[in-house]
Amino acid sequence: GDKARAQANIRRMAEKARAAGALFRPHFKTHQSAMVARWFHDAGVRHITVSSLGMAEHFADLGWWDITVALLFNPLELPRANRLAQRLESHGARLGLLVDAPHVAGLIADGMKSHTNIWIKVDTGYGRTGTPWHDGVRLQEILAQCRELTLPVGLLTHSGHSYAARNPEQVAAIYAETITRMNTARELTQRADLQISLGDTPCCSIVDDLSACDEIRPGNFVFYDLMQLQIGSC
Repeated sequence: GDKARAQANIRRMAEKARAAGALFRPHFKTHQSAMVARWFHDAGVRHITVSSLGMAEHFADLGWWDITVALLFNPLELPRANRLAQRLESHGARLGLLVDAPHVAGLIADGMKSHTNIWIKVDTGYGRTGTPWHDGVRLQEILAQCRELTLPVGLLTHSGHSYAARNPEQVAAIYAETITRMNTARELTQRADLQISLGDTPCCSIVDDLSACDEIRPGNFVFYDLMQLQIGSC
């Protein structure tokens, strides 16, 4: 029963993304297993999010090529990132890296030898990492560091403060605020082509219409847990 329920959760979220016209890039964090990855593949998923280059290498070994590492990039890992980016590009895909500081974007731009997707981490209220959504100067400084091989594709956020919500109405309000702030951040970059990527299970589970997102990256929704039950997202 549990396997069927988890597979149903995957199919439901994949369908929700499709209905919204958003790319489904699930975060493989609560399920770092080849078996669960296969369930995603069976549901038509081809794009994934991971938490480290090590995880990215693990899933590349399993045949996943389109991978975003949704943890701020550590420039000391440039050689490793280069090897992985080259490998993914040989399969017609790209490695996605996350930055929230101009100097790190510059180090990536100077050091990468393969096409790499750059995501700017935006803080929309969680207060943990990311460039503040209203700091247009810093957002533009990061973009200015990107070069020919490091392509800025979008703004990425994790509205983790949705985990403090205790009912669907609170989650929906956080989602609405997050989207408003991400749209403002995009306007401040003066780059209308930048995508908006959102990843937290409560918002992705509770909000009916996710069409304001270009991409969603929930992870916890495969198994859910007691916290999700308290929030009302499962």
